[in-house]
Amino acid sequence: MDASSRAALAQARERLDELTRPASGLVERTRDRLTGQPSRAVTDDALFGLAEELFSVARLLDGHVSLRRALSDPAVTPADRAGVVRRLLGGRVSDTALDLVETVARQRWSRPLDLVEATESLATEAALESAESRGQLEDVEDELFRFGRIVAGDPRLSRILGDRTAPAEGKASLVDELLHGRTTPVTGLLLRNRLTSRSAGTAEVVVERLSETASRRRGRSVAYVTTAVALTPAQERRLADVLGRIYGRQMGLQVTVDPAVLGGLVIRVGDEVIDGSVAHRLEAAGRRFAG
Repeated sequence: MDASSRAALAQARERLDELTRPASGLVERTRDRLTGQPSRAVTDDALFGLAEELFSVARLLDGHVSLRRALSDPAVTPADRAGVVRRLLGGRVSDTALDLVETVARQRWSRPLDLVEATESLATEAALESAESRGQLEDVEDELFRFGRIVAGDPRLSRILGDRTAPAEGKASLVDELLHGRTTPVTGLLLRNRLTSRSAGTAEVVVERLSETASRRRGRSVAYVTTAVALTPAQERRLADVLGRIYGRQMGLQVTVDPAVLGGLVIRVGDEVIDGSVAHRLEAAGRRFAG
């Protein structure tokens, strides 16, 4: 997204926050009634339902080029674009979901496809808020990371899930089969919808970004650590403390055991990689010897 679409998404996220935050005090509750604001989605079930609705709207926009063009046409007034949403979705989704999609339609977007990405982003935030309300946010983050490792370790699975031309229903069935009885409902909802979106990139990247979004919601950044042997809990705490001091923020670790590194650690934070593995040092020594 470019600057105008990022600003539009920020406005939509502010509205999501307003509609998913409990009314504080009599004044705010009275204002809600006087302004006709829709009921706030504040319970875990309401938030989960809101996420489902927003993902459904994203699929609708993804599948209808003319609709997303109409809702992002700068030649049409924001009020008229919101009116299109009301006529199309009124009575078919909750008042909260309708309000949010109207908010999306009122914004100025750089390109029609940004509406799909924005609606998926709002759905993801609502789903994670549901997990937080249920006390399952840490579980969701861990489940997403573990599923990402499964995908990364299976090229065929990665290829199938990352194929934008593959039928969404087939990929959704595959995800459901892989996750059945093994994850929280929120993890299933996120993976099923984000991996079947035609706007998604490679499967590994999609899952990693979901995991990072969950981690940020917990107030942390993620360090991806590869080690030859499993770290003890004490070692993980010390490493997280050191990285927190280096980067100036709380760090969460996602640790993968890979004997190929031989010893030491490979640490990735964002685009920065710290390769302190024995394998890397041996490779560097070999290059020096050959030179």
